[in-house]
Amino acid sequence: MDKKIRRRYIFKGDVQGVGFRYRAVHGAQMLGLTGWVCNMYDGSVLMQVQGDPDSMDELVKRINMGTYININDIEIKELLIEEDERGFHVRREC
Repeated sequence: MDKKIRRRYIFKGDVQGVGFRYRAVHGAQMLGLTGWVCNMYDGSVLMQVQGDPDSMDELVKRINMGTYININDIEIKELLIEEDERGFHVRREC
């Protein structure tokens, strides 16, 4: 298994009002990832996720398989690990 890392993703495209966040939660839980996801005011979606890098790549792939989800651009940034984080959830505010 790869070492644990944390990434911030900003997804742009048709990503709000299409089940993106709930697909992210389900996928992250299935893959054993922690973090959160929320809608931003500019129409993008912000996600912070922590765990194995290969599992993160699989999560993005699973999210993009959503029927109405159309990701046009993804910005990715490496972040510091949050040691005590548990679970993955939807945040009301970013």
